[in-house]
Amino acid sequence: MARVKRAVHGKKHRRAVLERAKGYYGNKSRSYRAANEQVMHSLQYAYRDRRARKGDFRKLWIQRINAA
Repeated sequence: MARVKRAVHGKKHRRAVLERAKGYYGNKSRSYRAANEQVMHSLQYAYRDRRARKGDFRKLWIQRINAA
């Protein structure tokens, strides 16, 4: 099997992860390993909360109807 060198692609990937982690507290915005873990968790939270938002707006809508 041929050897794969990942210098260019790997650097691009690491830069993209650190770019996404901008503004995170402490080491999570500087270290690739910590940033990558935090970015993965952040994406999971975003996915979950996009779905939760629909329920939140439904509850708010019901409260507004009942208040009127």
